[in-house]
Formats: sequence, C-alpha cells, structure tokens
Amino acid sequence: MFDFDGVLTDNRVLVTEDGREAVTCSRADGLGFDILRRAGLATLILSTEKNPVVSARAAKLGVPVLQGISDKGVALEKYCKKRGIALSRVMFAGNDLNDLSAIRCVGIAVCPADAHPRVAAACKVRLRTRGGYGVVREIAERVLGLDYG
Repeated sequence: MFDFDGVLTDNRVLVTEDGREAVTCSRADGLGFDILRRAGLATLILSTEKNPVVSARAAKLGVPVLQGISDKGVALEKYCKKRGIALSRVMFAGNDLNDLSAIRCVGIAVCPADAHPRVAAACKVRLRTRGGYGVVREIAERVLGLDYG
C-alpha cells in the first residue's frame, strides 16, 4: 500500500495559471508495480488528495486508488477487512504526518529516505530512495530479493 504525494512523487506540485496541477513521478516505479504484480502481490494507492493527477497516474500504473481519505489508518483497516487481509501482512509506504495512522496499523511500515522525522522514527524500514525517485522499485527489489547488478 502506498501514499501518493511524497512517495510516488517528490512531494512538489506544479500549478498552472488555470489551477491545474502536475507532478513528477519516476518510471522506475511503473516497473516496480509491474514486478510486484507479476509476483502476485496486491497493491493500492491511498491519498488524502482528491485530484485528477492521482487518478491518471494510478490508471496508467494499473493500480487501484482510494482518494480523499481523511484517516488512512481507518481506510486501510476497512479495505483490508472487506478483503480478508490481515493488517499484520500489509506493508505501507508513507512519508508525512498524515500517514502515521496507516503506519501504526500495518505489519511493515516503510518510508522514503526524505520522510518527515516522526514518520521515519515510526517506520521499521527507511529506504535509500527519496520520494518520487523509485520508492516502489526499491521496495519490489528488496521484498523479492532481486539483484539486477
């Protein structure tokens, strides 16, 4: 399970004069999601934002998304309960304070290298990769023990 802003993006936003937003994402994450999917692992994007850019990226990646989530922990609990998934078997990657409720309810909490200090302290794993620069790819490679070197 993945936060969007600050995990799949570098947490910055470009706002055009007409109010539309654009973000930068890593193509390495697209391959990361493909690797996880081929391994039979389910994925989900959870976002506080309700924004077309989140929907567009999730659609391109072929990943389900829940948007406009005020409490990610509660949303994650409901999502997993409905699907019979034990929270102890869930990995969540988040970077900021609004991710703490989800981080605290999962079995494995992961954060990018540039996560907020309180989030980093709450996570079991701090990645080498910064948000927006291939977080999903690093997770996929670490979880599946892949070595492309």
